Amino acid sequence: MNSNKKELLPEQRDELLRTLKARFEKNSHRHKGLEWAKLAAKLEANPEKLWVLDEMEVTGGEPDVVGFDKKTGEFIFYDCSAESPKGRRSLCYDREALDARKMHKPANSAVDMAAEMGIELLNEEQYRALQELGKFDAKTSSWVKTPADIRKLGGAIFGDWRFGRVFIYHNGADSYYGARGFRGSLRV
Repeated sequence: MNSNKKELLPEQRDELLRTLKARFEKNSHRHKGLEWAKLAAKLEANPEKLWVLDEMEVTGGEPDVVGFDKKTGEFIFYDCSAESPKGRRSLCYDREALDARKMHKPANSAVDMAAEMGIELLNEEQYRALQELGKFDAKTSSWVKTPADIRKLGGAIFGDWRFGRVFIYHNGADSYYGARGFRGSLRV
């Protein structure tokens, strides 16, 4: 990676594009009616978005297209790894929760890491929409963007897939678990 700008080297870009194309073609049910050629052109024109997608990939997110916004002309990517991305687990919810921990602090928070990567945490609606595309988080769980009223009370929400359905739960925002990470979205 180029250390001055968030841009991939040509060989990294080519490898990422091959990976994204293979995933796009293998999982066409996630993006019916969308064409790789149009997406590839959009990606090539936005090298900073390729850097973000690479961050999603190297942390285990397996990003894939899940939709297209006709109003903005943007392709919508979500992390589509079967389980919560391995490189984004054992994190409390946000900076406030991280700072509040006195002992056994995790390395980072989900909100901070997402911001560093350039992605948004999935909200509850997006998380449920993702689950319509397959079974995700059958053994893990993922922090979900928490409404301000819940966060104000010290809580945060997360989701998973158990017993044939999606569950959204709550926890203290300062909690963290080896099997809980977060999923993100990116518009290109």
